[in-house]
Amino acid sequence: MTLKLFLNDPYLKTFEATVTAVLPNGVALDRTAFYATSGGQPGDVGHIGGVPVTDTVKSKEVADQIIHVCDPVGFSVGQLVKCEIDWSRRYLHMRMHTALHLMCVLIKGYATGNQIGTDKSRIDFDVEMTELDKDDIAVRLNALIAADYPVSAMLVDEAELDRNPALVRTLSVQPPRGTGTIRMVTIGDAEAPVDRQPCGGTHVKSTGEIGTMAITKIENKGKQNKRIILGFADTAAEKAA
Repeated sequence: MTLKLFLNDPYLKTFEATVTAVLPNGVALDRTAFYATSGGQPGDVGHIGGVPVTDTVKSKEVADQIIHVCDPVGFSVGQLVKCEIDWSRRYLHMRMHTALHLMCVLIKGYATGNQIGTDKSRIDFDVEMTELDKDDIAVRLNALIAADYPVSAMLVDEAELDRNPALVRTLSVQPPRGTGTIRMVTIGDAEAPVDRQPCGGTHVKSTGEIGTMAITKIENKGKQNKRIILGFADTAAEKAA
């Protein structure tokens, strides 16, 4: 099992860990701040013991083990290593991921898929195209961002999802069950949240950190499956120039 340091501190950039497994495609550690690909968020990259990590993924063979994809030559089980994530890339993912949570506030329909990137992201909804207006969504999204709502995470009893299944806003990814608790991410006040849904990803501390966003495109991907593509406003402006 790999202790996921990013769950309690997504701003952790460097850390020390012990190698627990040396594999053909990389190494596993006893603890890590590297996020493993899941839920539409890419795995982190960076360095372990000075060796480049090109991806981070969940093990298919060992439950709760995270594999840091790198050249395993030179590593040994029990070795203490210094690790550093590519913070600039991770922080962009955190801002994007939090923005996608806000999109779930604005669009009244289940999310059917998403993909997070550093300069643009997409989120799909099961909703009629007539309900979507690019400019209107951008205005309302940036108003939520500018309000600078706090973002927090905590573990809650799995039974809360049974009592309130509407907390699950996605059809493509269901929160893992079986441990007795679910990690719940809240935007805004806990008593009257702007958004509250299960999520194991990394997010910023407040919506103001996201920055101004642009809705660059809305695409029809099926009878009621609509794709919204968004990006940071300054990046979108540079590409349009």
